[in-house]
Amino acid sequence: MLNQWGVVSLLILLAIEPASSSLSIIQITPEKENLLAADGISGRRRGIDLYCESWKFTVETNDAGNWTRIPERCVDFVKEYITGERYASDLKAVAVNALSYAKAVEVPGNGKDAWVFDIDETLLSNVPYYATHGFGSEIFDEPSFDDWVDLAEAPALSASLRLYNELQKLGFTIFLLTGRSEFQRNVTERNLLYAGYSNWKRLILRGDCDQGKPASIYKSEKRKEIEDEGYRIRGNSGDQWSDLIGFSVAKRSFKLPNPLYYIA
Repeated sequence: MLNQWGVVSLLILLAIEPASSSLSIIQITPEKENLLAADGISGRRRGIDLYCESWKFTVETNDAGNWTRIPERCVDFVKEYITGERYASDLKAVAVNALSYAKAVEVPGNGKDAWVFDIDETLLSNVPYYATHGFGSEIFDEPSFDDWVDLAEAPALSASLRLYNELQKLGFTIFLLTGRSEFQRNVTERNLLYAGYSNWKRLILRGDCDQGKPASIYKSEKRKEIEDEGYRIRGNSGDQWSDLIGFSVAKRSFKLPNPLYYIA
């Protein structure tokens, strides 16, 4: 009887295995490969979209390394992403995860539980600027960007604004840590208030001694100063990996999407 069941089990396994393999093979059929390689507009577009989706994936996972411009073939892709529903949805997903974590943190109410936010592409959106500068396809021009900052018109990222307000209700102390320079303090504060942000504990900008430092080092040093004051950095939100990595890192870090530019 045991041998009989053993034979039946083997037959069942042999019957199931080809079906499982077939499902994998179906996903990469020559017909689909030919469609992507076709000369037609739809085939070329799908091929470009797949390439750019994969490129964006490597950017978000920090596998792309130091890059200065988006691939030329991805300009339209990035434009459609950054101005469309997908970007807004991705931002919301990150904010929802961050808030879910924050609600699970035991905040004793002594004001020492901190959350650190980057500013550009984290709290404020510079998409209006990049819309006139190739959506990341041009080499970054610091003077023209400074002119944009001086306008103090960058809108809030709505998902981040909601998270920011909810964190304050939960009792977190908010620190703003940006790569902007000290001379931009007044316009930065004005822009933040205009966009709806308020009641932060401290706005930290690059001073003279911070110029030239990689962002990951500069921001790590500033987080260490926050910790040295007795704060526990429970969360950190930023659009660049250099906002989040290094030392004195937060208990949980939350990476917002940004295929426009890279800061080491």
